[in-house]
Amino acid sequence: MADEENTRENVLPGTDEELDGPDVRGPDFRGDVSLSGLLEEYATTGFQATHLAEAVDITRRMRDDGATIYLALTSNMVSSGLRETVAYLCREDLVDVLITTSGSITEDVIKTEKPFVMGDWDVDEAAMREAGINRLGNVFVPSDRYVWLEEYLNDFFEDFFAEEPVRTPSEFARELGKTLDDPDSVLKNAADNDIPVFCPALTDAEVGNFLYYYDKRVDRDVGVEILEDYENLIGEGLLADTTGLLCFGAGVPKHHAIMTNLFRGGADYAVYVSTGTEHDGSLSGAPPDEAVSWGKIKAEDETNYTEVTAEATLVVPLLVAAAFKGYDPAGSAAEPDGAEAPATDD
Repeated sequence: MADEENTRENVLPGTDEELDGPDVRGPDFRGDVSLSGLLEEYATTGFQATHLAEAVDITRRMRDDGATIYLALTSNMVSSGLRETVAYLCREDLVDVLITTSGSITEDVIKTEKPFVMGDWDVDEAAMREAGINRLGNVFVPSDRYVWLEEYLNDFFEDFFAEEPVRTPSEFARELGKTLDDPDSVLKNAADNDIPVFCPALTDAEVGNFLYYYDKRVDRDVGVEILEDYENLIGEGLLADTTGLLCFGAGVPKHHAIMTNLFRGGADYAVYVSTGTEHDGSLSGAPPDEAVSWGKIKAEDETNYTEVTAEATLVVPLLVAAAFKGYDPAGSAAEPDGAEAPATDD
């Protein structure tokens, strides 16, 4: 027969230490429910909810400090309905630098005239190809969108390269944005507010394909030069007293945001929203504390960086609602328009 007291110590070792952290407690739906109140209660909910509450707090602090805010995003943000969220940040002049991929530019222009369509994840891919329908997750994009885009860009290329045969990606994004009249266009709103849009991999989407065909067709050499943009992006950080990074997704945009901040001794604030995993050693999955080891994000006594491990469409609208739409750096938090929910029954 086993010694009951000895086994009990193994099962219930007890503790002599009192923890000083807040109690774990989630949203209480017995009274009125508001967006701001809900997100405040996320702080003690645990897991990724607590990280989101931390992301809201850090983003508010970067705004309070008047930081130059870098928004780095991958093209799937524009593929989805997050395009309208990013357009809002640009339209209201709430970010200072945009870093993205060629797919964002491609799809932003297409959506000014031709929408993407909700579809399904589980489809017959060969039949989709035969029908000329491209799939981005559960978003469908008919190929005629790209036929239209090529015609639009060919007209744009003629004007864009008319006097200067070699241009930068940021010039490309700015001048292209000026041709658009969709109020939900990221490029248009960025151009309207002189927010530079950096796209280090401009050729890595249909824009690159059409540039290739255009270059082969015309009787002069045209090109895209990236070093000047890199110097300008570094300059954005060197001229800023404080910088804050919002990285939605990873890859080249995220790394350009943190790498160019290395030149100024690191970013002062950083918020990542990503589904990447760090276990393969890639930059896409690297958490912000790894960037601290490189000097790309500063290490401060008060928490100045966090990562929300979540798919962006789930959390970015909440982050923007709480840290931008519902927050005035000159005053205090205010409930976003229309966000107050009706009282619930007790």
